Amino acid sequence: EVQLVESGGGLVQPGGSLRLSCAASGFTVSSYAMRWVRQAPGKGLEWVSTINSGAGSTTYAASVKGRFTISRDNAKNTLYLQMNSLKPEDTAVYYCTISASPYRGQGTQVTVSS
Repeated sequence: EVQLVESGGGLVQPGGSLRLSCAASGFTVSSYAMRWVRQAPGKGLEWVSTINSGAGSTTYAASVKGRFTISRDNAKNTLYLQMNSLKPEDTAVYYCTISASPYRGQGTQVTVSS
């Protein structure tokens, strides 16, 4: 059974940092393209970043490029999102997903506020 469990969200001041984790089971994260997406209050899902299978090339939305870093730990079968220089507009529920699949975790809330 495929499971994705996000953690690491919380309340942080503007300019702060958080690292989100997504523990995967039932499949191997390095064999699939994995994504982080987010949903701000009252808005639709927004793609944040992708890490491709194999060598793990990465892509980012323009809104987060240079501030966020996606990575994975193959030994732990876990996906990460390091978020630096956070802004209030980064406030959202963050989900990890398997690209081109319906699988998604329960999400973790990130709130950026002073």
